[in-house]
Amino acid sequence: MAKVENMDEATARVEAALYSAGRPLRIEDLIRASGTESRTKTLDVLNNLMKKTKSAFKALEVVILPDGSYVFQLKPEYSATVKRYASKPILPNATLKTLSYIAYRQPISSKELVETRGSGVYAHLKELRQLDFITHQNVGRLKIYSTTEKFQKYFGIQGDVENLKQRLFSKVRKTASMRQTAPAPQIATELN
Repeated sequence: MAKVENMDEATARVEAALYSAGRPLRIEDLIRASGTESRTKTLDVLNNLMKKTKSAFKALEVVILPDGSYVFQLKPEYSATVKRYASKPILPNATLKTLSYIAYRQPISSKELVETRGSGVYAHLKELRQLDFITHQNVGRLKIYSTTEKFQKYFGIQGDVENLKQRLFSKVRKTASMRQTAPAPQIATELN
């Protein structure tokens, strides 16, 4: 690919990459997308893009995640508003339930996860680790899982683990009361 010298073209390429990816991108990916072959120029493009996005959009943002990757996303406070319009969730329901269970019970062992969620949990754990939503520590032969800062940022969760657990518990209570009053509602498993 030919090196791009025009900064408007580099900006358009970074915008297109962030928009179409639908997930966080590493700076190396964005350098390739920009065509500048320059970390400095790509960081300048990203900083300008973040400023422009902040002034031009009310519900959208370009942010740097704790792992240093960049994402073009809906601001967390608007996720409930547009939930019904979203086409495909980032995680299948079974994986999302595993993530919710980890978030509520953390720190939690792989043994307890398998006992509760079944052997399919291994595939869920792999996917959640790839997304950097969970981390683990080895304790002997067991792995102990907990959520990451990226998980909290992605789902718009502020505060400590106890605050998160309280929010999850209130969601479960609300869902249980909805089940008693409505015929066969769909169980809400999302955190927001």
